[in-house]
Amino acid sequence: MEQEKYNNLKLGERGAIISIIAYICLSILKLAVGFMTNSAALKADGLNNTTDIIASLAVLIGLKLSQRPPDKDHGYGHWKSETIAAMIASFIMAAVGIQVVLDAFRTMFEGGKEAPDVMAAYVAVFSAVVMYLVYRYNKKLALKIQSKSVMAAAKDNISDAWVSIGAAIGIVGSQLNMPWLDTVTAIIVGLLICQTAWGIFREASHELSDGFDEEKIQHYRTIILQLDGVKGVKEIRGRNYGNNEVIDVVILVKSTLDIVEAHDIATRVETILMKEHSVHDVHVHVEPN
Repeated sequence: MEQEKYNNLKLGERGAIISIIAYICLSILKLAVGFMTNSAALKADGLNNTTDIIASLAVLIGLKLSQRPPDKDHGYGHWKSETIAAMIASFIMAAVGIQVVLDAFRTMFEGGKEAPDVMAAYVAVFSAVVMYLVYRYNKKLALKIQSKSVMAAAKDNISDAWVSIGAAIGIVGSQLNMPWLDTVTAIIVGLLICQTAWGIFREASHELSDGFDEEKIQHYRTIILQLDGVKGVKEIRGRNYGNNEVIDVVILVKSTLDIVEAHDIATRVETILMKEHSVHDVHVHVEPN
């Protein structure tokens, strides 16, 4: 099972690499056409894709580092590497998003803004289609290998598709004697970049601070209580190491049981959670009741 998880991390690299290639090509295309057509929205979308390159690189590096086995300094392995990389990427994305908003506000007050060429809208629509296809691939891959980081990349892909559609709407609107609409769209794109950065940061910080889904904890508690020999659950806690869940639980058993019987019950708890519910590791402490 351990080797399978490492193999899944290796497979997950494909999604990150495809995202990187797509983002590099689209960012170059958008920035070039954005400057040629004087479209603030398309330039903002292109800058958004440059941050996505960094985010995808962070996911790729994190996936590679996470594959390193435990050593004397990392007894639990390097599973959290991709989470740390994601947090770093969120800071970079936030900085770019803020810069896009500030630049858009500056151009808004410069005055005399002309409507961008309609070619910019065609590029935005083309980009949206490409990112939707990348999203479908990464989502399918994430579900196959049960990877949170690849699923996060897929969500970023589909949000980028929507951003490009928004940019196209702003550009087309500016053709209808509303050139300011292109700048307004650029502001919205910048805010969307910041929102995506905040979501990545919030999830990464929650995991790194050992936060865990309360509903899952209650679900695991219910499962354990249904097992023969378990009289109660005194305490149960969970934490994440990358895509791996680790559960610590204190169960209550009859005080008349001998050590072998109590150990068998603890082993049953470990087996059920690890084999039937894909928990990476379970630590069970037994107390008499």
